[in-house]
Amino acid sequence: MDKSREFKNIVAQYCEVKVEDMTDDMRFREDLGFSSLDFMSFLGELEDAFDLELDPEEMKNVLTIGDALGVIPMAA
Repeated sequence: MDKSREFKNIVAQYCEVKVEDMTDDMRFREDLGFSSLDFMSFLGELEDAFDLELDPEEMKNVLTIGDALGVIPMAA
């Protein structure tokens, strides 16, 4: 499974939007209905799934699916 698809499968666990309907400009809070707690849990799951450590300061600027995909090394 490619990393983008794996990423969107994780997102789908926290919202009612199907993976195939997700676009990079969808906002976590406004479009996907993430709460602050959902977002923090989601980030922890990303760290585990992609074996990385996310910078909390950098993550404050992540508002959309595209933003989040931009901080995950897709070639890793």
